[in-house]
Amino acid sequence: MSETESQPSVVLPSGSPQTGVQSAQPRRRNRFSRPTRPPRKKTPAAAIRKATAASALGNATEWYDYGVYAVATAYITQHFFPGEGGMLLTLATFAISFLVRPIGGLVWGPLGDRLGRKGILALTILMMSGATFLIGVLPTFEQVGVLAPVLLIVLRMVQGFSTGGEYGGAATYMSEYAPDRRRGFLGSFLEFGTLGGFALGTAIMLLLELILSPEQMSSWGWRLPFLLAAPMGLIGFYLRSKLDDTPVYEELNGAPDHGTTHDAGSPADAPAAPAASAAFAGSSTAKGDLASETPAPPSLPALFREHWKPMLVMTGLVISVNVVNYTLLSYMPTYLEQQIGLPAAAGLMVILIGEIAMMALMPWAGGLSDKYGRKPSWFFSLGGLILLAIPMFMLMGMNFGLAILGFAVLGLLYIPQLSTITATFPSMFPTQARFSGFAITYNISTSIFGGTAALVNEWGIGVTGDVQFPAYYMMAACAVGLVCVWFMRETAGASLRGSEVPGSIGSAVVPGSPAETALEERRQPEQRTMEEAEMLSLAAEAREAAATGAGGVAVDHAEADEAAEDPDDGARVGAPLA
Repeated sequence: MSETESQPSVVLPSGSPQTGVQSAQPRRRNRFSRPTRPPRKKTPAAAIRKATAASALGNATEWYDYGVYAVATAYITQHFFPGEGGMLLTLATFAISFLVRPIGGLVWGPLGDRLGRKGILALTILMMSGATFLIGVLPTFEQVGVLAPVLLIVLRMVQGFSTGGEYGGAATYMSEYAPDRRRGFLGSFLEFGTLGGFALGTAIMLLLELILSPEQMSSWGWRLPFLLAAPMGLIGFYLRSKLDDTPVYEELNGAPDHGTTHDAGSPADAPAAPAASAAFAGSSTAKGDLASETPAPPSLPALFREHWKPMLVMTGLVISVNVVNYTLLSYMPTYLEQQIGLPAAAGLMVILIGEIAMMALMPWAGGLSDKYGRKPSWFFSLGGLILLAIPMFMLMGMNFGLAILGFAVLGLLYIPQLSTITATFPSMFPTQARFSGFAITYNISTSIFGGTAALVNEWGIGVTGDVQFPAYYMMAACAVGLVCVWFMRETAGASLRGSEVPGSIGSAVVPGSPAETALEERRQPEQRTMEEAEMLSLAAEAREAAATGAGGVAVDHAEADEAAEDPDDGARVGAPLA
């Protein structure tokens, strides 16, 4: 049989003998999707663990660098922007690196689709850690005048440029290496690394605050966390340089598979030709062209022209992710100290406790998304933040204990978003456009709404005089995210292999997964506006493309012949589900 079959419950007519075995009864086939096959050669578990660890540790190094700057704003203001308005200038310098991130995405994203994922990741981590180390040895404004803030801004721009390729590349790498049925769980470890980096930066700064005198911290202690970035970057570079590229990327581009295949399924699960997804994914391949060719990465104009819909949806989701993320993790130390009046050490303790709690629940939340779907996770998170943002910010303004509680609640509500980013965003694009589509979209949105979050919150409180302004800003961003989730395709359990759009009509999905359920129940966004005949036609094209090997994935001809000899194969496509 050319595709796995799903078994419905069989309702026997009244009075029928119930001696038959259910497995012997006729079974229905998926109408709008095709199930993945078990792989003949699974990717070794050790290789998956190695890829997961290297990606997470490298990402932790990247975000350690950002976290250190976020918790050292008071010292940076003192040494680089002394005088009135210095804090705003420090936060603006933090935001400048985000304005450069889209340039990094435009450069690193297409390179990652053309040259591979791992080389880009090794290079970006060196750039990021090197720039952070240099911040730790910069002369101050008192020593060299205006040159000091100029050099700081240049190094922050280097950080932003490197991060433009780091996050999109790491998320793409992790999502393509993870088995389809466990992508949410394994992908959550990338965000575990993100929080780990922030937490490590916070913990080191807190430790220094406790063991050094204020004079020592102001004089040289604040530099130590920046200097630690150098050895961390070298470790991350070593780990990443030893990795192979992802099975999905190598398979599509005809590279050696290192003796492994991906858990998405066997080559018989070769994704649908771009023709099958053209109606809703914007592929430029002509319908009916099922030639077995490796699709080239799209040019930048083609990327925006052909994939503008998922890029637009992802933009709205990134707005909610980043406003919440940088309000909670980057701006909160400044907020608790300057707006609420907590001592610096107490504010850092609040953040550290909250981050550790978030890390503890990260894999659990990612695993839940594999079982119940990405969309329910996002709806729960966004809705909860809208309802509880104001009450939790009010709690944080009362005392130290309630500040911990309020931050922890907001952080835990944010986890269902954060834990599923790696599994959600790369799955919006086909393999040949995945790195560039993710990196460009994510970094453009982040540059506008992420790096500026602290600045906007500080400005908003100053203009309105309302310390609850960050709560209002988070609620508005989450409302935008809620709208976009409605238009987001469910991809939990969808295969990332080949050139099709994951979760599209006729695509390969894990049997029983949320992606399969969404397709068969006609709940994917494009299905809401399509007639049944059109959906069945696209599904048939996808099956034909899989059988012929279109999409850059080789066909196992023995399995194809077996499918061809099966007279029932495909005959029931479109048969009633009931």
